[in-house]
Amino acid sequence: MRSHTVRAAYAARAAEYTGLFGSIKSTHPTDRALVREWAGELDGKVLDAGCGPGQWTGFLHSLGTDVEGVDLVPEFIATARENHPDIPFSLGSLEQLSTPDGSLAGILAWYSVIHTPPEELGAVLMEFARCLKPGGRLLLGFFEADRVKEFPHAVTPAYFWPAEEVSARLRRAGFTVISTHSRTDPGARPHAAVVAVRR
Repeated sequence: MRSHTVRAAYAARAAEYTGLFGSIKSTHPTDRALVREWAGELDGKVLDAGCGPGQWTGFLHSLGTDVEGVDLVPEFIATARENHPDIPFSLGSLEQLSTPDGSLAGILAWYSVIHTPPEELGAVLMEFARCLKPGGRLLLGFFEADRVKEFPHAVTPAYFWPAEEVSARLRRAGFTVISTHSRTDPGARPHAAVVAVRR
């Protein structure tokens, strides 16, 4: 199962990853502005799905958001709990969240589906839809390209996605796409984000 491979790969490099990306200061200002704007539209509980060491969960909490984090990697959850003791964190898989149906106002999935094989992405998006209340908002971040293709990510293989294809899959999973955002920085992979609302 691919999730076992991803968990093992990140567990082996959890300290290195946290050192590079575990602080909100390591994130792009444009991304922080987008997440801040998205969070300002929410009224209710929010899940940081695939929270890693908790940098975005902590950022959302600092904005006054009622947020909790979930991740597949025990080492990340331990770090997140240590760094953010006032925020609930739990182990879990994006394919089968323990969240009750229709209980969330928002889900942040920031690069947390980049390792999901194309044939499995629909199931993850439908699980997000199950957890969100009607009108709840999803913010999904990923690497962008003109076609779906696997690439050798530093930790474990990942996928590029066209924003149009992600949007189409979101619509099939029960979402209305509100906006898409793309950015290419010198020396970095192209980035995209989609904001979608649960129908």
